[in-house]
Amino acid sequence: MRFTSLVIELIRARPRLIVWIAVLLQAAMWLFVALVFYRSPPGTLATLLAFGREYQVGTDLGPPLPVWLADIAYRAAGGHMFGVYVLAELCEIATFIALYHLSRAVVGSQQAVLAVLLTMTVLAFSSSALDFGPLVLARPLWALLLLHSWQIIGQRRGNAWFAWSIEAGLLLLTTPAAIFLLLLFVVFALSTAGGRRTLRALDPLFALIVVAVLALPYAVWLMRAQTLVLPTLPEVAELNARALHAAWLLGGLVLGSAAIPALTFLNTGLFVAKGEEAPIIYRPPVEPLARNFVFFFALAPALGAVLISGLLGLDSVVGGAGVVLVLSGLAVVVAAGDLIAMRRARMLRMVWAAAVVAPAAGVVLAVLFLPWTGANEIATSMPARAISDFFDESFARRTNHRLRAVAGETQLASLITLHSGRPHLFIDANPARTPWMDQTKFSETGGVVVWRASDTAGTPPPDILKRFPGIVPEVPRAFEWLVTGRQQLLRVGWAIVRPKGT
Repeated sequence: MRFTSLVIELIRARPRLIVWIAVLLQAAMWLFVALVFYRSPPGTLATLLAFGREYQVGTDLGPPLPVWLADIAYRAAGGHMFGVYVLAELCEIATFIALYHLSRAVVGSQQAVLAVLLTMTVLAFSSSALDFGPLVLARPLWALLLLHSWQIIGQRRGNAWFAWSIEAGLLLLTTPAAIFLLLLFVVFALSTAGGRRTLRALDPLFALIVVAVLALPYAVWLMRAQTLVLPTLPEVAELNARALHAAWLLGGLVLGSAAIPALTFLNTGLFVAKGEEAPIIYRPPVEPLARNFVFFFALAPALGAVLISGLLGLDSVVGGAGVVLVLSGLAVVVAAGDLIAMRRARMLRMVWAAAVVAPAAGVVLAVLFLPWTGANEIATSMPARAISDFFDESFARRTNHRLRAVAGETQLASLITLHSGRPHLFIDANPARTPWMDQTKFSETGGVVVWRASDTAGTPPPDILKRFPGIVPEVPRAFEWLVTGRQQLLRVGWAIVRPKGT
């Protein structure tokens, strides 16, 4: 006992405790980063919240569930981004806990811990932790779907069909890639004897009805919006370029999983002194159906997503890297054998911790030091609260009305919509994206038009001036970044469109 690492003994004796500690510490780390170093939402989260306050059945952002949940979390937190960040981390926690239960059913509790820890290194590099949206919400739904799929096919538990149907329906309301992911389940079920036996029962029919009921409103919206457009395959001359693009996407997935081969290499006998006896993490033998299940859902989603994304010329992998790589850690553990020797445990802990902490540390270093290089601005360093407060109060003082709509540059306008008054977002460059607001209604209710000021007079860009020919620009307002460094102040040009009748 005294020669064995305490962590190894905890993995053997209290595997669930190790999983919870690791997952909660990672979530706390990202929440700390968000609260201390984020002054505005990451990515397109502000736009997602602006769409969410409208509660549309469907938008060009995709299915409605992530948009609705983001707005609910934002309102529940009293109009603070902390609620959305907590929601994102709850999705992360649910993903790993579902993965642990699936891994425990396949390889036992002790090696299930290793599967979760390896997967944490993959998701840390390959997917965003705080930018809540379809890619974040789809991860726990897909992990739960895999868990209940194994219970249905491998453990022949018919009572899991109800949970499976709910998760499948919610996945269809989360990401357009749900159809591709659900087809993989059908392919695996049809290709195995146990799966075919499961599909002969009446339970799949009832599950299909539940899925159809959940997805029906969004399907009706898709048909009415005429957005069901079949993708066009590339021309023969474009195949080489698309194949190269698919290779780059595959390389990105491999790079995001680089910590797994690094840890595997460090755990080989090359770094162990002769005669040293390493502690063993054991498992019961894995049955062939479970092995096929893990390998299929570890490889097929990633390869299929890369193929589809390459053929369609998409910028990212269909479904997101965090979804298609969720079983990568479990696949490595299954392939490692019934006995896994933990050599150089201290070095393995250090490398694993560095892999998990590195993305958060990179965010902090970028926020603190990148502005001093004069490089590109950090979007999360924008003072979102100061921007929204200024324009809301300025509009109220000038018109004696509450700010109801914001137009202009989408990124800046989305930040203003985060104010407690929650004005509507109007994307005037593409009004079809915001069907709740058009040019006529914007002129009636009034609002603020914002843009990045390129001079001290705050001259509007030509495209904005063309869409709003009557606006009178105000003196630009300057805002400080979280860390200004060598950057110029954030200068926002703006103009007020007064409500009709004032």
